[in-house]
Amino acid sequence: MSRKTHRRAVGALFFLLGLCFASWASRIPSVQQKMGISEAELGGVLLAIPLGQLLSLPLAGWLVAKEGSRKVVLGGVVLYAVALVGLGWASSLYQLVPCLALFGIGGNLTNISVNTQAVGVERLYQHRPIMASFHGLWSLAGFVAAAVGSFMIGHAVPPGVHFVFIALFILVGLAVSAGFTVREDSGVDPNQPIFVKPDKELLGLGAIAFCALICEGAMFDWSGVYFKKVIHADKDWVGAGYTAFMSTMAAGRFGADWLAHRLGPKRVIQLSGLLTATGLSIAVAWPTLPTALLGFLLVGFGTSAVVPLVYSAAGKSSHMSAGMALAAVSTIGFFGFLLGPPVIGFVAGATSLRVSFALIAVMGLAVSAVASRVRV
Repeated sequence: MSRKTHRRAVGALFFLLGLCFASWASRIPSVQQKMGISEAELGGVLLAIPLGQLLSLPLAGWLVAKEGSRKVVLGGVVLYAVALVGLGWASSLYQLVPCLALFGIGGNLTNISVNTQAVGVERLYQHRPIMASFHGLWSLAGFVAAAVGSFMIGHAVPPGVHFVFIALFILVGLAVSAGFTVREDSGVDPNQPIFVKPDKELLGLGAIAFCALICEGAMFDWSGVYFKKVIHADKDWVGAGYTAFMSTMAAGRFGADWLAHRLGPKRVIQLSGLLTATGLSIAVAWPTLPTALLGFLLVGFGTSAVVPLVYSAAGKSSHMSAGMALAAVSTIGFFGFLLGPPVIGFVAGATSLRVSFALIAVMGLAVSAVASRVRV
């Protein structure tokens, strides 16, 4: 079986997983309306997803190291799709919250296992960087899911019916791709302990992921608020910052592998951190619509390559298996994604939103600084 065939199969899995996650995100307002809950209640309910992710982080790495990424990704995708259907048909919070937790568990199992698959495919290319293009397919699926979600909402299709359609598509895609995935990982150990202490290099990679995901989390959760309260954009333009960021992040991932192959992953990560800091600094220093859009476009490019390149480096660890190494780095990075948005809110409450975004710019500089000291 050719390496291109493996690459297409794993790329398809990344797309299907992005489609699953973004399909849920596109219908959150519909589910909120269906449940009749307030924004505050919704925020509490949605914590079930990161809780499920957090609880399953060590389990995911252990399962991949013990059973191999192929088995885990196939089972994880099925769980992810089934949980999505459950979210659509849940009729009470007592049903919704467990489904959200399962959705978080399924998402994390697939995250670790599919990235381990990507490391296996990258190994077939003699470690030539290809990881970012896989993540680009995940981002591309987000745009597709948003378009499908808008269509479903416009035609008054209930979330349950919508999610059944998406789940069937995912399961068909899984059936087509499954036979062409990478069958064996390096370092699979049936006696693998659940917890293994990461070495210094993995801790450094985790620190890069932590800083980068603080920036990503901030853009996901606060870009619209920034455009509304700081830029004072018209209502039609409030979402423009988020769209600009997402567009260049997706586009940047398709070019990041080419750049990393020529400049080296370390230099690309260093440049990415500087680009993130520059973009946020422009948006903070000159809070007008054109300059903020330019700044957010730069942030999208800056954040696009960091996590894929860090995952690629973690998967080559000589200290532990690819699955365990990815789980260790993902765990550290996950806390950045989880803690970033509330910290921004706290700092904004004590000072201002512009100060919060200036703090995030410092995280971009930290990405470059840590990358200078870590072997990538």
